[in-house]
Amino acid sequence: MYRSHTCGELRESHIDQKVNLSGWVHKIRDKGFVTWVDLRDRYGITQLVFDEDRSSSVLLEQARNLGREFVIHIEGTVIERASKNPNIPTGNIEVLVENLAILNESKTPPFTIENETDGGEDLRMKYRYLDIRRNPVKNNLIFRSKVTMAVRKYLSEEGFIEVETPYLIKSTPEGARDFVVPSRMNEGQFYALPQSPQTFKQLLMVGGLDKYFQIVKCFRDEDLRADRQPEFTQIDCEMAFVEQEDILNAFEGLTKHLLKEINGVEIEKFPRMTFDEAMKKYGNDKPDIRFGMEFGEMNEVAQHKDFNVFNSAELVVGIAVPGANSYTRKEIDALTDWVKRPQVGALGMVYCRCNEDGSFKSSVDKFYDQDDLAKWAEVTGAKTGDLICVLSGDTNKVRTQLSALRMEMATRLGLRKSNEFAPLWVVDFPLLELDEETGNYHAMHHPFTSPKPGQLELLETDPGAVRANAYDLVLNGNEIGGGSIRIHDKEVQSTMFKHLGFTPEEAKAQFGFLMDAFQYGAPPHGGIAFGLDRLVAILGGQETIRDFIAFPKNNSGRDVMIDAPAPIDDEQLKELHLKLDL
Repeated sequence: MYRSHTCGELRESHIDQKVNLSGWVHKIRDKGFVTWVDLRDRYGITQLVFDEDRSSSVLLEQARNLGREFVIHIEGTVIERASKNPNIPTGNIEVLVENLAILNESKTPPFTIENETDGGEDLRMKYRYLDIRRNPVKNNLIFRSKVTMAVRKYLSEEGFIEVETPYLIKSTPEGARDFVVPSRMNEGQFYALPQSPQTFKQLLMVGGLDKYFQIVKCFRDEDLRADRQPEFTQIDCEMAFVEQEDILNAFEGLTKHLLKEINGVEIEKFPRMTFDEAMKKYGNDKPDIRFGMEFGEMNEVAQHKDFNVFNSAELVVGIAVPGANSYTRKEIDALTDWVKRPQVGALGMVYCRCNEDGSFKSSVDKFYDQDDLAKWAEVTGAKTGDLICVLSGDTNKVRTQLSALRMEMATRLGLRKSNEFAPLWVVDFPLLELDEETGNYHAMHHPFTSPKPGQLELLETDPGAVRANAYDLVLNGNEIGGGSIRIHDKEVQSTMFKHLGFTPEEAKAQFGFLMDAFQYGAPPHGGIAFGLDRLVAILGGQETIRDFIAFPKNNSGRDVMIDAPAPIDDEQLKELHLKLDL
Protein backbone atom coordinates (compact mmCIF):
# COMPACT_ATOMS: atom_id res chain seq x y z
CA MET A 1 0.00 0.00 0.00
CA TYR A 2 1.54 3.28 -1.13
CA ARG A 3 -0.90 5.47 0.80
CA SER A 4 -3.24 4.95 3.71
CA HIS A 5 -3.69 8.74 3.92
CA THR A 6 -2.78 11.83 1.92
CA CYS A 7 -0.22 14.39 3.03
CA GLY A 8 -2.94 16.91 3.86
CA GLU A 9 -5.19 14.59 5.84
CA LEU A 10 -3.58 13.73 9.17
CA ARG A 11 -4.73 15.50 12.36
CA GLU A 12 -4.40 15.07 16.13
CA SER A 13 -7.16 12.45 16.00
CA HIS A 14 -4.73 10.21 14.08
CA ILE A 15 -2.05 10.26 16.83
CA ASP A 16 -0.65 6.76 17.55
CA GLN A 17 -1.98 5.40 14.23
CA LYS A 18 0.28 3.54 11.80
CA VAL A 19 0.20 5.23 8.38
CA ASN A 20 1.60 4.89 4.88
CA LEU A 21 2.40 8.09 3.00
CA SER A 22 3.85 8.75 -0.45
CA GLY A 23 4.82 11.97 -2.17
CA TRP A 24 7.60 14.37 -3.09
CA VAL A 25 10.32 15.64 -0.77
CA HIS A 26 9.55 19.34 -0.37
CA LYS A 27 12.21 20.41 2.17
CA ILE A 28 14.85 18.80 4.38
CA ARG A 29 16.14 20.23 7.68
CA ASP A 30 19.03 18.39 9.29
CA LYS A 31 20.06 19.35 12.85
CA GLY A 32 22.57 16.48 13.24
CA PHE A 33 20.73 14.54 15.92
CA VAL A 34 17.35 14.98 14.19
CA THR A 35 16.23 15.34 10.56
CA TRP A 36 12.88 16.65 9.43
CA VAL A 37 11.48 16.07 5.93
CA ASP A 38 8.42 17.87 4.56
CA LEU A 39 6.55 15.40 2.36
CA ARG A 40 4.20 16.92 -0.22
CA ASP A 41 1.41 15.67 -2.46
CA ARG A 42 -1.43 17.61 -4.06
CA TYR A 43 -3.42 17.55 -0.81
CA GLY A 44 -0.84 19.21 1.42
CA ILE A 45 2.36 18.73 3.44
CA THR A 46 3.15 16.39 6.33
CA GLN A 47 6.31 16.67 8.40
CA LEU A 48 8.32 13.48 8.81
CA VAL A 49 10.81 13.08 11.64
CA PHE A 50 13.94 10.93 11.96
CA ASP A 51 16.05 11.13 15.15
CA GLU A 52 19.00 9.38 16.77
CA ASP A 53 16.98 8.15 19.77
CA ARG A 54 14.13 6.51 17.86
CA SER A 55 15.48 5.88 14.33
CA SER A 56 18.14 3.44 13.22
CA SER A 57 21.42 4.85 11.93
CA VAL A 58 20.66 3.35 8.50
CA LEU A 59 17.27 5.09 8.36
CA LEU A 60 18.76 8.37 9.57
CA GLU A 61 21.43 8.20 6.87
CA GLN A 62 18.77 7.47 4.23
CA ALA A 63 16.87 10.58 5.27
CA ARG A 64 19.97 12.77 5.18
CA ASN A 65 20.73 11.63 1.61
CA LEU A 66 17.32 12.54 0.25
CA GLY A 67 17.11 15.34 -2.29
CA ARG A 68 14.37 17.82 -3.15
CA GLU A 69 11.59 16.34 -5.29
CA PHE A 70 12.65 12.72 -4.59
CA VAL A 71 9.56 10.50 -4.69
CA ILE A 72 9.40 8.44 -1.52
CA HIS A 73 7.15 6.09 0.42
CA ILE A 74 7.23 5.88 4.22
CA GLU A 75 5.64 3.84 6.97
CA GLY A 76 5.43 5.32 10.43
CA THR A 77 3.42 6.40 13.45
CA VAL A 78 1.60 9.70 13.85
CA ILE A 79 2.86 11.60 16.89
CA GLU A 80 2.20 15.01 18.42
CA ARG A 81 4.43 17.70 17.04
CA ALA A 82 6.54 19.47 19.65
CA SER A 83 6.85 22.75 17.74
CA LYS A 84 3.45 23.21 16.13
CA ASN A 85 2.88 25.04 12.85
CA PRO A 86 -0.49 26.86 12.76
CA ASN A 87 -0.01 27.81 9.09
CA ILE A 88 -0.78 24.33 7.71
CA PRO A 89 -3.67 21.96 8.51
CA THR A 90 -1.27 19.16 9.51
CA GLY A 91 0.80 21.47 11.72
CA ASN A 92 -0.08 19.79 15.04
CA ILE A 93 1.31 16.37 14.13
CA GLU A 94 4.29 14.71 12.49
CA VAL A 95 5.10 11.15 11.47
CA LEU A 96 7.91 9.22 13.16
CA VAL A 97 9.25 7.21 10.22
CA GLU A 98 9.97 3.51 10.65
CA ASN A 99 10.55 2.52 7.01
CA LEU A 100 11.61 4.62 4.03
CA ALA A 101 11.68 3.62 0.36
CA ILE A 102 12.90 5.83 -2.47
CA LEU A 103 10.50 5.31 -5.37
CA ASN A 104 12.36 7.65 -7.70
CA GLU A 105 15.22 10.11 -7.42
CA SER A 106 15.09 13.60 -8.90
CA LYS A 107 17.54 15.99 -10.46
CA THR A 108 17.68 19.41 -8.84
CA PRO A 109 14.70 21.30 -10.31
CA PRO A 110 15.52 24.35 -12.50
CA PHE A 111 13.39 26.52 -10.21
CA THR A 112 12.05 26.25 -6.68
CA ILE A 113 8.76 24.40 -6.23
CA GLU A 114 7.26 27.08 -4.00
CA ASN A 115 4.24 29.39 -4.15
CA GLU A 116 6.64 32.25 -4.87
CA THR A 117 9.16 30.74 -7.26
CA ASP A 118 12.41 32.04 -8.74
CA GLY A 119 11.52 30.66 -12.19
CA GLY A 120 10.62 33.00 -15.05
CA GLU A 121 7.57 32.31 -17.20
CA ASP A 122 9.49 30.81 -20.15
CA LEU A 123 11.40 28.46 -17.86
CA ARG A 124 8.27 27.39 -16.04
CA MET A 125 6.46 26.70 -19.33
CA LYS A 126 9.37 24.56 -20.51
CA TYR A 127 9.09 22.51 -17.31
CA ARG A 128 5.34 22.84 -16.92
CA TYR A 129 5.05 19.43 -15.23
CA LEU A 130 7.16 20.86 -12.39
CA ASP A 131 5.24 24.14 -12.37
CA ILE A 132 2.00 22.17 -11.84
CA ARG A 133 3.41 20.92 -8.53
CA ARG A 134 3.29 24.52 -7.21
CA ASN A 135 0.12 25.43 -5.31
CA PRO A 136 -0.92 28.43 -7.47
CA VAL A 137 -0.94 26.38 -10.69
CA LYS A 138 -2.28 23.23 -9.06
CA ASN A 139 -5.10 25.14 -7.38
CA ASN A 140 -6.02 26.88 -10.65
CA LEU A 141 -6.41 23.51 -12.38
CA ILE A 142 -8.47 22.15 -9.50
CA PHE A 143 -10.59 25.33 -9.66
CA ARG A 144 -11.11 24.82 -13.40
CA SER A 145 -12.28 21.27 -12.77
CA LYS A 146 -14.73 22.53 -10.15
CA VAL A 147 -16.22 25.08 -12.57
CA THR A 148 -16.45 22.52 -15.37
CA MET A 149 -18.23 20.02 -13.17
CA ALA A 150 -20.67 22.70 -11.98
CA VAL A 151 -21.46 23.63 -15.60
CA ARG A 152 -21.97 20.02 -16.63
CA LYS A 153 -24.18 19.25 -13.61
CA TYR A 154 -26.34 22.37 -14.05
CA LEU A 155 -26.95 21.90 -17.75
CA SER A 156 -27.65 18.18 -17.37
CA GLU A 157 -30.22 18.91 -14.67
CA GLU A 158 -31.81 21.49 -17.00
CA GLY A 159 -32.39 18.79 -19.62
CA PHE A 160 -29.43 19.46 -21.91
CA ILE A 161 -27.87 16.47 -23.68
CA GLU A 162 -24.09 16.33 -24.09
CA VAL A 163 -23.14 15.37 -27.64
CA GLU A 164 -19.66 15.15 -29.15
CA THR A 165 -19.16 16.62 -32.63
CA PRO A 166 -16.29 15.91 -35.07
CA TYR A 167 -12.82 17.44 -34.87
CA LEU A 168 -11.93 16.70 -38.49
CA ILE A 169 -14.25 18.87 -40.54
CA LYS A 170 -14.29 21.05 -43.66
CA SER A 171 -12.49 24.37 -44.01
CA THR A 172 -14.77 27.39 -44.48
CA PRO A 173 -13.91 30.97 -45.49
CA GLU A 174 -15.66 32.64 -42.56
CA GLY A 175 -14.05 33.70 -39.26
CA ALA A 176 -10.40 33.30 -38.33
CA ARG A 177 -7.87 31.15 -40.17
CA ASP A 178 -8.34 27.41 -39.91
CA PHE A 179 -5.76 24.90 -38.80
CA VAL A 180 -5.71 22.45 -41.69
CA VAL A 181 -4.92 18.72 -41.61
CA PRO A 182 -3.79 16.96 -44.81
CA SER A 183 -5.56 13.72 -45.67
CA ARG A 184 -3.22 10.83 -46.48
CA MET A 185 -5.98 8.79 -48.12
CA ASN A 186 -7.38 11.65 -50.21
CA GLU A 187 -4.52 13.21 -52.13
CA GLY A 188 -4.55 17.01 -52.25
CA GLN A 189 -7.48 17.30 -49.83
CA PHE A 190 -7.56 18.65 -46.32
CA TYR A 191 -9.59 18.56 -43.15
CA ALA A 192 -9.83 21.60 -40.88
CA LEU A 193 -9.95 21.66 -37.10
CA PRO A 194 -13.19 23.31 -35.95
CA GLN A 195 -13.26 26.96 -34.92
CA SER A 196 -16.55 26.01 -33.27
CA PRO A 197 -19.13 23.21 -33.66
CA GLN A 198 -21.57 25.78 -35.12
CA THR A 199 -23.08 23.93 -38.07
CA PHE A 200 -23.10 20.58 -36.27
CA LYS A 201 -25.08 21.91 -33.33
CA GLN A 202 -27.58 23.41 -35.76
CA LEU A 203 -27.88 20.01 -37.41
CA LEU A 204 -28.55 18.48 -33.99
CA MET A 205 -31.51 20.85 -33.69
CA VAL A 206 -32.76 19.61 -37.06
CA GLY A 207 -32.25 16.12 -35.63
CA GLY A 208 -34.67 16.85 -32.79
CA LEU A 209 -32.21 17.09 -29.86
CA ASP A 210 -33.73 20.32 -28.64
CA LYS A 211 -31.22 21.01 -25.82
CA TYR A 212 -27.57 20.31 -26.62
CA PHE A 213 -24.33 21.17 -24.89
CA GLN A 214 -20.69 20.21 -25.22
CA ILE A 215 -17.51 21.22 -23.44
CA VAL A 216 -15.36 21.20 -26.54
CA LYS A 217 -11.92 22.11 -27.86
CA CYS A 218 -11.88 24.68 -30.67
CA PHE A 219 -9.00 25.91 -32.82
CA ARG A 220 -8.18 29.25 -34.46
CA ASP A 221 -4.96 30.11 -36.23
CA GLU A 222 -4.81 33.75 -35.17
CA ASP A 223 -2.51 36.15 -33.37
CA LEU A 224 -2.23 35.45 -29.66
CA ARG A 225 -2.41 37.52 -26.47
CA ALA A 226 -2.89 36.91 -22.76
CA ASP A 227 -6.53 35.86 -23.11
CA ARG A 228 -6.23 33.95 -26.37
CA GLN A 229 -4.75 30.56 -27.28
CA PRO A 230 -4.67 28.69 -30.62
CA GLU A 231 -6.69 25.92 -28.97
CA PHE A 232 -9.34 26.86 -26.44
CA THR A 233 -12.36 25.34 -24.74
CA GLN A 234 -15.98 26.35 -25.23
CA ILE A 235 -19.15 25.57 -23.34
CA ASP A 236 -21.16 25.17 -26.53
CA CYS A 237 -24.96 25.19 -26.28
CA GLU A 238 -27.99 25.19 -28.58
CA MET A 239 -31.76 25.09 -28.04
CA ALA A 240 -34.71 24.58 -30.39
CA PHE A 241 -38.11 26.30 -30.36
CA VAL A 242 -36.71 29.37 -28.63
CA GLU A 243 -36.56 33.12 -29.04
CA GLN A 244 -33.82 35.44 -27.80
CA GLU A 245 -35.50 35.91 -24.42
CA ASP A 246 -35.47 32.15 -23.79
CA ILE A 247 -31.73 31.95 -24.42
CA LEU A 248 -30.95 34.95 -22.22
CA ASN A 249 -33.02 33.58 -19.34
CA ALA A 250 -31.52 30.08 -19.61
CA PHE A 251 -27.90 31.17 -19.57
CA GLU A 252 -28.41 33.99 -17.13
CA GLY A 253 -29.48 31.13 -14.88
CA LEU A 254 -26.26 29.22 -15.54
CA THR A 255 -24.13 32.28 -14.82
CA LYS A 256 -26.01 33.06 -11.60
CA HIS A 257 -25.55 29.44 -10.53
CA LEU A 258 -21.79 29.56 -11.15
CA LEU A 259 -21.33 32.88 -9.34
CA LYS A 260 -23.20 31.52 -6.31
CA GLU A 261 -21.74 27.99 -6.37
CA ILE A 262 -18.14 28.97 -7.08
CA ASN A 263 -17.81 32.47 -5.60
CA GLY A 264 -20.66 32.71 -3.11
CA VAL A 265 -22.00 35.79 -4.91
CA GLU A 266 -25.70 36.32 -5.57
CA ILE A 267 -26.72 38.61 -8.42
CA GLU A 268 -30.41 39.16 -9.03
CA LYS A 269 -30.52 41.16 -12.23
CA PHE A 270 -28.35 41.21 -15.34
CA PRO A 271 -28.59 44.65 -16.98
CA ARG A 272 -29.10 44.82 -20.73
CA MET A 273 -27.55 47.35 -23.07
CA THR A 274 -27.69 47.74 -26.83
CA PHE A 275 -24.50 47.67 -28.86
CA ASP A 276 -25.00 51.33 -29.82
CA GLU A 277 -25.46 52.35 -26.18
CA ALA A 278 -22.34 50.43 -25.11
CA MET A 279 -20.25 52.12 -27.78
CA LYS A 280 -21.60 55.56 -26.90
CA LYS A 281 -21.18 55.22 -23.11
CA TYR A 282 -18.04 53.10 -22.88
CA GLY A 283 -16.39 52.98 -26.31
CA ASN A 284 -16.50 49.19 -26.66
CA ASP A 285 -19.01 46.37 -26.87
CA LYS A 286 -17.84 44.62 -23.66
CA PRO A 287 -17.86 47.39 -21.05
CA ASP A 288 -16.74 46.91 -17.48
CA ILE A 289 -19.60 48.34 -15.43
CA ARG A 290 -18.05 47.73 -12.00
CA PHE A 291 -17.23 51.44 -12.00
CA GLY A 292 -18.47 54.65 -13.62
CA MET A 293 -16.49 57.01 -15.84
CA GLU A 294 -19.17 56.92 -18.53
CA PHE A 295 -18.34 58.90 -21.67
CA GLY A 296 -19.66 62.42 -22.02
CA GLU A 297 -20.03 63.51 -25.66
CA MET A 298 -18.91 67.14 -25.74
CA ASN A 299 -19.38 68.43 -29.27
CA GLU A 300 -22.09 70.88 -28.22
CA VAL A 301 -20.07 72.31 -25.32
CA ALA A 302 -16.61 72.26 -26.91
CA GLN A 303 -16.94 73.17 -30.59
CA HIS A 304 -18.16 76.75 -30.23
CA LYS A 305 -14.78 78.41 -29.64
CA ASP A 306 -11.62 78.92 -31.71
CA PHE A 307 -9.94 75.67 -30.64
CA ASN A 308 -9.47 74.00 -34.03
CA VAL A 309 -8.41 70.63 -32.60
CA PHE A 310 -11.96 70.19 -31.28
CA ASN A 311 -13.72 72.04 -34.11
CA SER A 312 -12.24 69.76 -36.77
CA ALA A 313 -13.02 66.55 -34.88
CA GLU A 314 -15.93 64.27 -35.68
CA LEU A 315 -16.31 63.57 -31.95
CA VAL A 316 -15.10 65.30 -28.79
CA VAL A 317 -15.58 63.01 -25.81
CA GLY A 318 -14.40 62.93 -22.20
CA ILE A 319 -14.49 61.07 -18.91
CA ALA A 320 -14.35 62.29 -15.31
CA VAL A 321 -11.65 60.40 -13.43
CA PRO A 322 -12.68 60.34 -9.74
CA GLY A 323 -10.23 62.00 -7.34
CA ALA A 324 -7.57 62.48 -10.02
CA ASN A 325 -7.37 66.26 -9.56
CA SER A 326 -4.64 65.33 -7.10
CA TYR A 327 -2.44 64.32 -10.05
CA THR A 328 0.60 66.55 -10.53
CA ARG A 329 1.34 68.19 -13.85
CA LYS A 330 4.11 65.64 -14.34
CA GLU A 331 1.66 62.77 -13.78
CA ILE A 332 -0.84 64.28 -16.23
CA ASP A 333 1.91 64.72 -18.83
CA ALA A 334 2.80 61.04 -18.35
CA LEU A 335 -0.86 60.17 -18.88
CA THR A 336 -0.86 62.18 -22.11
CA ASP A 337 2.21 60.25 -23.25
CA TRP A 338 0.37 57.03 -22.37
CA VAL A 339 -2.56 57.79 -24.71
CA LYS A 340 -0.11 58.80 -27.47
CA ARG A 341 1.57 55.38 -27.45
CA PRO A 342 1.11 53.42 -30.71
CA GLN A 343 -1.00 50.86 -28.84
CA VAL A 344 -3.60 53.58 -28.11
CA GLY A 345 -2.92 56.02 -30.92
CA ALA A 346 -4.35 59.31 -29.64
CA LEU A 347 -2.74 62.51 -30.91
CA GLY A 348 -2.97 64.17 -27.50
CA MET A 349 -5.18 64.80 -24.49
CA VAL A 350 -6.90 67.87 -23.07
CA TYR A 351 -7.56 67.95 -19.32
CA CYS A 352 -9.56 70.01 -16.88
CA ARG A 353 -9.15 70.06 -13.11
CA CYS A 354 -12.28 70.31 -10.92
CA ASN A 355 -10.91 72.24 -7.94
CA GLU A 356 -12.10 72.06 -4.35
CA ASP A 357 -13.32 75.69 -4.44
CA GLY A 358 -15.62 74.96 -7.40
CA SER A 359 -13.35 76.57 -9.99
CA PHE A 360 -11.87 74.85 -13.03
CA LYS A 361 -8.37 74.86 -14.47
CA SER A 362 -7.81 73.35 -17.93
CA SER A 363 -4.97 72.92 -20.39
CA VAL A 364 -6.95 75.05 -22.87
CA ASP A 365 -7.92 78.01 -20.67
CA LYS A 366 -6.90 80.27 -23.54
CA PHE A 367 -10.03 79.16 -25.41
CA TYR A 368 -12.58 78.26 -22.70
CA ASP A 369 -13.90 80.22 -19.72
CA GLN A 370 -15.30 78.99 -16.40
CA ASP A 371 -18.85 78.71 -17.75
CA ASP A 372 -17.62 76.54 -20.63
CA LEU A 373 -15.67 74.27 -18.30
CA ALA A 374 -18.66 73.98 -15.95
CA LYS A 375 -20.61 72.57 -18.91
CA TRP A 376 -17.80 70.07 -19.51
CA ALA A 377 -18.20 68.94 -15.90
CA GLU A 378 -21.97 68.65 -16.34
CA VAL A 379 -21.68 66.57 -19.51
CA THR A 380 -19.08 64.18 -18.05
CA GLY A 381 -20.64 63.99 -14.58
CA ALA A 382 -17.47 65.39 -13.00
CA LYS A 383 -17.47 66.32 -9.31
CA THR A 384 -15.16 68.39 -7.12
CA GLY A 385 -11.75 66.70 -6.98
CA ASP A 386 -12.13 64.94 -10.34
CA LEU A 387 -9.99 65.28 -13.45
CA ILE A 388 -11.74 65.53 -16.82
CA CYS A 389 -9.77 63.84 -19.63
CA VAL A 390 -10.84 64.74 -23.17
CA LEU A 391 -9.93 63.14 -26.50
CA SER A 392 -11.09 64.07 -29.98
CA GLY A 393 -10.96 62.71 -33.53
CA ASP A 394 -12.81 60.23 -35.75
CA THR A 395 -15.72 58.73 -33.82
CA ASN A 396 -14.74 55.06 -33.94
CA LYS A 397 -11.07 55.68 -33.24
CA VAL A 398 -11.55 58.16 -30.42
CA ARG A 399 -14.06 55.94 -28.64
CA THR A 400 -11.58 53.07 -28.72
CA GLN A 401 -8.80 55.35 -27.43
CA LEU A 402 -10.89 56.74 -24.58
CA SER A 403 -12.05 53.24 -23.67
CA ALA A 404 -8.40 52.20 -23.26
CA LEU A 405 -7.78 55.27 -21.06
CA ARG A 406 -10.88 54.54 -18.97
CA MET A 407 -9.72 50.98 -18.28
CA GLU A 408 -6.19 52.11 -17.50
CA MET A 409 -7.40 54.72 -15.00
CA ALA A 410 -9.72 52.18 -13.37
CA THR A 411 -6.77 49.82 -12.93
CA ARG A 412 -4.57 52.57 -11.48
CA LEU A 413 -7.31 53.64 -9.07
CA GLY A 414 -8.04 50.07 -7.92
CA LEU A 415 -11.60 50.10 -9.27
CA ARG A 416 -11.33 46.75 -11.07
CA LYS A 417 -11.77 44.54 -8.02
CA SER A 418 -11.45 40.84 -8.75
CA ASN A 419 -13.93 39.88 -6.03
CA GLU A 420 -16.69 42.05 -7.53
CA PHE A 421 -18.75 40.74 -10.44
CA ALA A 422 -20.83 42.84 -12.82
CA PRO A 423 -22.51 40.82 -15.60
CA LEU A 424 -24.19 42.51 -18.55
CA TRP A 425 -26.02 41.46 -21.69
CA VAL A 426 -25.12 43.43 -24.82
CA VAL A 427 -27.78 43.03 -27.52
CA ASP A 428 -28.80 44.35 -30.94
CA PHE A 429 -25.43 44.10 -32.64
CA PRO A 430 -25.07 45.10 -36.28
CA LEU A 431 -25.69 42.06 -38.45
CA LEU A 432 -22.96 43.02 -40.90
CA GLU A 433 -19.67 44.82 -40.54
CA LEU A 434 -18.08 46.91 -43.29
CA ASP A 435 -14.50 46.10 -44.21
CA GLU A 436 -13.06 49.58 -44.82
CA GLU A 437 -10.22 48.21 -46.96
CA THR A 438 -12.34 46.18 -49.38
CA GLY A 439 -15.67 47.98 -49.04
CA ASN A 440 -17.39 44.60 -48.59
CA TYR A 441 -19.63 43.51 -45.75
CA HIS A 442 -18.95 40.44 -43.64
CA ALA A 443 -20.91 38.82 -40.83
CA MET A 444 -20.16 40.41 -37.45
CA HIS A 445 -20.81 37.08 -35.71
CA HIS A 446 -21.19 34.37 -38.36
CA PRO A 447 -23.31 33.90 -41.50
CA PHE A 448 -25.96 31.82 -39.71
CA THR A 449 -27.12 34.66 -37.43
CA SER A 450 -30.64 35.85 -38.17
CA PRO A 451 -31.55 39.52 -38.54
CA LYS A 452 -33.96 41.06 -36.05
CA PRO A 453 -37.59 40.41 -37.02
CA GLY A 454 -38.79 42.72 -39.78
CA GLN A 455 -35.31 43.84 -40.87
CA LEU A 456 -34.55 41.31 -43.60
CA GLU A 457 -35.68 43.71 -46.33
CA LEU A 458 -33.12 46.30 -45.19
CA LEU A 459 -30.36 44.02 -46.51
CA GLU A 460 -31.18 45.29 -50.00
CA THR A 461 -31.32 49.00 -49.20
CA ASP A 462 -29.22 49.67 -46.07
CA PRO A 463 -27.25 46.58 -44.99
CA GLY A 464 -25.26 48.48 -42.37
CA ALA A 465 -28.46 49.37 -40.51
CA VAL A 466 -29.64 45.77 -40.06
CA ARG A 467 -29.51 44.59 -36.46
CA ALA A 468 -28.73 41.00 -35.56
CA ASN A 469 -30.72 38.72 -33.32
CA ALA A 470 -27.46 38.34 -31.41
CA TYR A 471 -26.27 38.83 -27.84
CA ASP A 472 -23.05 38.76 -25.84
CA LEU A 473 -22.70 38.08 -22.14
CA VAL A 474 -20.08 40.37 -20.60
CA LEU A 475 -18.52 39.90 -17.17
CA ASN A 476 -16.15 42.49 -15.69
CA GLY A 477 -15.24 43.94 -19.07
CA ASN A 478 -14.70 40.59 -20.76
CA GLU A 479 -16.94 38.84 -23.23
CA ILE A 480 -17.50 35.42 -21.65
CA GLY A 481 -20.22 34.23 -24.02
CA GLY A 482 -21.84 35.09 -27.30
CA GLY A 483 -24.59 33.71 -29.47
CA SER A 484 -27.60 34.37 -31.62
CA ILE A 485 -30.91 33.15 -32.89
CA ARG A 486 -30.03 31.28 -36.07
CA ILE A 487 -31.49 31.37 -39.53
CA HIS A 488 -33.57 28.20 -40.00
CA ASP A 489 -35.10 28.93 -43.40
CA LYS A 490 -33.22 27.96 -46.57
CA GLU A 491 -34.33 31.02 -48.54
CA VAL A 492 -33.32 33.45 -45.81
CA GLN A 493 -29.97 31.70 -45.51
CA SER A 494 -29.48 31.95 -49.28
CA THR A 495 -30.22 35.69 -49.08
CA MET A 496 -27.65 36.08 -46.31
CA PHE A 497 -24.98 34.24 -48.31
CA LYS A 498 -25.69 36.48 -51.32
CA HIS A 499 -25.15 39.65 -49.25
CA LEU A 500 -21.91 38.22 -47.90
CA GLY A 501 -20.62 37.86 -51.45
CA PHE A 502 -21.11 34.13 -51.99
CA THR A 503 -22.25 32.97 -55.40
CA PRO A 504 -24.96 30.27 -55.30
CA GLU A 505 -22.30 27.77 -56.37
CA GLU A 506 -19.90 28.83 -53.60
CA ALA A 507 -22.65 28.71 -50.99
CA LYS A 508 -23.65 25.21 -52.08
CA ALA A 509 -20.03 24.00 -52.10
CA GLN A 510 -19.35 25.34 -48.61
CA PHE A 511 -22.67 24.91 -46.82
CA GLY A 512 -24.84 22.75 -49.05
CA PHE A 513 -25.21 20.13 -46.31
CA LEU A 514 -26.80 22.71 -44.00
CA MET A 515 -29.06 24.12 -46.70
CA ASP A 516 -30.20 20.60 -47.55
CA ALA A 517 -30.97 19.91 -43.89
CA PHE A 518 -33.16 23.03 -43.70
CA GLN A 519 -35.47 21.42 -46.28
CA TYR A 520 -36.41 18.67 -43.82
CA GLY A 521 -38.18 20.63 -41.14
CA ALA A 522 -35.61 22.79 -39.32
CA PRO A 523 -37.09 24.23 -36.11
CA PRO A 524 -36.45 27.80 -34.93
CA HIS A 525 -33.28 27.57 -32.86
CA GLY A 526 -30.53 29.56 -31.21
CA GLY A 527 -27.67 29.19 -28.82
CA ILE A 528 -24.60 30.54 -27.14
CA ALA A 529 -20.99 29.57 -26.54
CA PHE A 530 -19.05 30.50 -23.40
CA GLY A 531 -15.27 30.72 -23.44
CA LEU A 532 -14.50 28.33 -20.60
CA ASP A 533 -10.85 29.41 -20.24
CA ARG A 534 -11.80 33.07 -19.85
CA LEU A 535 -14.80 32.35 -17.64
CA VAL A 536 -12.71 30.25 -15.25
CA ALA A 537 -10.00 32.92 -15.09
CA ILE A 538 -12.48 35.68 -14.21
CA LEU A 539 -14.27 33.55 -11.61
CA GLY A 540 -10.80 32.83 -10.22
CA GLY A 541 -10.09 36.55 -9.88
CA GLN A 542 -7.71 36.80 -12.83
CA GLU A 543 -7.86 37.69 -16.52
CA THR A 544 -4.95 35.69 -17.97
CA ILE A 545 -6.33 32.38 -19.21
CA ARG A 546 -2.89 30.75 -19.53
CA ASP A 547 -2.72 30.33 -15.74
CA PHE A 548 -5.80 28.08 -15.86
CA ILE A 549 -4.67 25.81 -18.72
CA ALA A 550 -2.60 22.74 -17.91
CA PHE A 551 -0.27 22.95 -20.90
CA PRO A 552 -0.62 26.35 -22.59
CA LYS A 553 1.13 27.72 -25.65
CA ASN A 554 3.29 30.83 -25.48
CA ASN A 555 2.63 34.13 -27.28
CA SER A 556 4.08 32.68 -30.48
CA GLY A 557 1.72 29.71 -30.39
CA ARG A 558 4.53 27.33 -29.41
CA ASP A 559 4.53 24.59 -26.83
CA VAL A 560 8.07 25.09 -25.52
CA MET A 561 7.83 21.97 -23.37
CA ILE A 562 7.39 19.48 -26.22
CA ASP A 563 8.86 21.86 -28.85
CA ALA A 564 5.82 22.06 -31.09
CA PRO A 565 5.10 22.87 -33.85
CA ALA A 566 8.02 20.95 -35.35
CA PRO A 567 9.12 19.75 -38.79
CA ILE A 568 8.07 16.31 -39.99
CA ASP A 569 10.33 14.00 -41.96
CA ASP A 570 10.36 13.63 -45.73
CA GLU A 571 8.66 10.23 -45.60
CA GLN A 572 5.66 11.67 -43.76
CA LEU A 573 5.49 14.56 -46.23
CA LYS A 574 5.52 12.08 -49.09
CA GLU A 575 2.70 10.02 -47.54
CA LEU A 576 0.65 13.21 -47.17
CA HIS A 577 1.36 14.22 -50.78
CA LEU A 578 3.05 17.40 -49.57
CA LYS A 579 6.22 19.07 -50.71
CA LEU A 580 7.82 21.98 -48.89
CA ASP A 581 9.83 24.40 -51.03
CA LEU A 582 12.27 26.12 -48.71
